[in-house]
Amino acid sequence: MDYFSAQEKARLETELRERTGNRLVLSRRIQTARELGDLSENADYHAAREDQGLNEAKIRQLERRLANSVVVDTESVPQDMVFLGATVKLREIESGDESLYRLVGDPGAEFDEEIMDVTPNSPMGQALMKAHVGEVVRVTLKRGPKRFEIVEIVR
Repeated sequence: MDYFSAQEKARLETELRERTGNRLVLSRRIQTARELGDLSENADYHAAREDQGLNEAKIRQLERRLANSVVVDTESVPQDMVFLGATVKLREIESGDESLYRLVGDPGAEFDEEIMDVTPNSPMGQALMKAHVGEVVRVTLKRGPKRFEIVEIVR
């Protein structure tokens, strides 16, 4: 089950429409390359076929994700509660280092080198989901357990 904000789901639906519309363009590229002759040494043909395969794989992935998605209503969430779409400033208890995390349904939708995206299914996401400002959460990471204080929610 994937959890998305309404904006994330709309972005995925748009990408699915674009990729579905791209099928005809890729088929035409294959046909044009096929008309050039010998397919065994036709780089254009092989590249177009590879692009078509990658496009179809992405379409299947998007269809699966959208079929198993839940849109979360983020409007009714209390302002001091971490929920999908929230950007959170955390302070690691042991070191005092502060960092920003964003709880997202679709990792990689927006890239920001200052903010680490985490999903609700990740260890950090599970610890943060529905936590409140001022709470200390415990996260079991590959390098061992860490504790973080939720300093603030930056919307």
